[in-house]
Amino acid sequence: MTTADRDGRRTYRRSVVLLLQRAIYDVYGSMTQLHVMHSLGEGYYCQLEKAVECADSQQEKYNEDTDLQGSRENSEKSVTEHDIDRIVCSMYSFVEKDLTITKHSAKTQYAEQLFKEKGLHDKERLLHYRRSSRVNLYELDGVVDYFYGFMAPSTGMLKYFDIVPYESGFVLLFPGAHSRSVEPLVTSNKLFHTLDDSREWSKMLGIGTIGSLNDAIAAGRGQEIMLLQEALMEQKIGNLAAQIASDDKKKFVMIAGPSSSGKTSFANRLSIQLIAKGRKPHPLSLDDYYVDRELCPKHPDGSFDFECLESIDVKLFNEDMNRLLKGEAVDMPSFNFKTGKREYRGRKLTLGADDILVIEGIHGLNDRLSQLIPPEHKFKIYISALTQLNIDEHNPLSTTDERLIRRIVRDARTRGTNAMETIAMWPSVRKGERENIFPFQEQADVMFNSALVYELAVLKVYAEPLLFGIERDCPEYLEAKRLLKLLDYFLPMPADGIPNNSLLREFVGGSCFNVLKLKKSRIPAVYRILLVAIAVMAIGGIAVNCYVGNYYRADSIAEAAIDSDREVSVTIEKKDKRIQATQYDLKLKNYTITFAPQDKEKATKALTFLSGRQGTVYGVCAADA
Repeated sequence: MTTADRDGRRTYRRSVVLLLQRAIYDVYGSMTQLHVMHSLGEGYYCQLEKAVECADSQQEKYNEDTDLQGSRENSEKSVTEHDIDRIVCSMYSFVEKDLTITKHSAKTQYAEQLFKEKGLHDKERLLHYRRSSRVNLYELDGVVDYFYGFMAPSTGMLKYFDIVPYESGFVLLFPGAHSRSVEPLVTSNKLFHTLDDSREWSKMLGIGTIGSLNDAIAAGRGQEIMLLQEALMEQKIGNLAAQIASDDKKKFVMIAGPSSSGKTSFANRLSIQLIAKGRKPHPLSLDDYYVDRELCPKHPDGSFDFECLESIDVKLFNEDMNRLLKGEAVDMPSFNFKTGKREYRGRKLTLGADDILVIEGIHGLNDRLSQLIPPEHKFKIYISALTQLNIDEHNPLSTTDERLIRRIVRDARTRGTNAMETIAMWPSVRKGERENIFPFQEQADVMFNSALVYELAVLKVYAEPLLFGIERDCPEYLEAKRLLKLLDYFLPMPADGIPNNSLLREFVGGSCFNVLKLKKSRIPAVYRILLVAIAVMAIGGIAVNCYVGNYYRADSIAEAAIDSDREVSVTIEKKDKRIQATQYDLKLKNYTITFAPQDKEKATKALTFLSGRQGTVYGVCAADA
């Protein structure tokens, strides 16, 4: 296993975090805590906190004992260049010593108590909800910690890292996938501040780690957390709509983001808020501007590359948008994914003074797409699920994992794609994101975080059966096992209380928006045929039922007339079989009813009635008895 391998990179990063933690203890002592906040570039953004006790009650006691007033923010330690030098020197000293990172298997209850005594209450609460009886602890020179996954065997392997100060903390940088060198930090201020804002949301909700979320669910506060989170998101979308609506020049809202970010639901919710602000939004998918399939670029393996910019008719897009700006009526295209051709279905569009286009597509932030549209008419939004939740204070929750779980659930529900297929195609999806989306994220006017603090507790219920369905001999099994371990940390939450306009509804179902996309559908042909056949049978069944059921029903007098009496003998005949009138089922068809005198020897004539279509009588004739 090397850093060129995905699991190898994860192992290396976890091990360097333990090395960092040991160095901080060496420099500052155990009274300073490390908080690994989230990913930033090729590293982790970290902060230091002076206090040992982090639980609210313990924090209050610590503040009283040390005459420190205020909240947790007041105990955060700003990191200087001098601090960085001391920490880095300490880390390299442990690397040179090549100290063993020892793995201990311990009872879960013992580990929970151990972290409680050390004041690591985030880990204590995380383990409190673990169903396994034992957990793996890792020790480095007296520092014991719990990590989500495997670790390197010794510090001698952890030679490549760097630390640079950033904002009120610092960034722990790692080498690239195919390099031993650590690249300089490329700052992403918009992304950082978006993540920082999400942290503030978490503080408002009182949910920062999985353990605190589980505490809330166990206390019956799940619905409250859900509603608060949705309210905060709706408020933010409303503020964003107000910002756009305040500028009359803005005619094109360009929305882009990686896979499973909730772009479609977000675009719909933003449109509703724009209407409330007096604008008239019109949705537009860049997919409708695909070139005809035979003109689409291909991957080296011969498959179509729908994600590159060249798959879009950029020239036509710019021409249409500029015509709309001039007030002209434009016949808008629609792409037929069955035929692979662009079509025009008479969908005319004209932009008035209050009209605005809400354009969704992966290239929305790329200026090459909209190169001929004046910048003052564009408002660009980058959306992604940037989770603000941590596993614990030393183990950040991967935003990529959250999006992957979203996609597994959605693809299984809407596209007939199983979890194995979704996991198998995920590296290709990620490659397309790195090439076509991430390089342009800083060009956005606004970054929007679509992550919901409670969502993995809900997705757990849907994702686990899908992941358990992957067989052990499949290459995707190990990734499925890793995701199952992650979901095992969460207590489940029901989806019943999720509002039908929530971004999460795009994945679990029940959305009030039209978010079902079958473009580039991976539903096997046999399933599509089966669905069509079922639909035809259902419609046919309804039609037949209506047809058959629509017949004249005899009243009680008429029904009594077919009973024999002392003067008239009534005979009902069907398929040459005589049936007594009292036994006759009136719904039967193709029968005759013969009325004749009881004394058949004296009879010369009889009346015979023939049933017709839908049980109605269509003819009467006289016959010899």
